[in-house]
Amino acid sequence: QVQLVESGGGSAQAGGSLSLGCEVYIPTIHKYCLGWFRQYPGKEREGVATTIANDGDGRTDVAPSVKGRFTLSLSKDNAKYALTLQMNSLKPEDTAMYFCAADLDWPLCAESDYKYNYWGQGTQVTVSS
Repeated sequence: QVQLVESGGGSAQAGGSLSLGCEVYIPTIHKYCLGWFRQYPGKEREGVATTIANDGDGRTDVAPSVKGRFTLSLSKDNAKYALTLQMNSLKPEDTAMYFCAADLDWPLCAESDYKYNYWGQGTQVTVSS
């Protein structure tokens, strides 16, 4: 059973920082994909940053539009992972609904444009100029 519980988000001024958290519970020892996505009104969700759980390499992929500003980290506490997106130097164009997501179909889920199957409820991020 997949559990994704999001926290954080809210409002910030341009140039400020926000942090998004996602508590992940997926009872498996196999690799799977985790990530943060965002969605603008009327648009499809786009990937912000992704990583692989149960993977010793700790590799992450960050979208070019946020590279150097957003950092993705993954930590484990007993049976749960904490997926954190630290967002610095925020811009008004970062305003969107942000979603934590997971998919168990490794390695396919690591391909670009792969559609994840499990989603959190979403959290709004609003950046004012």
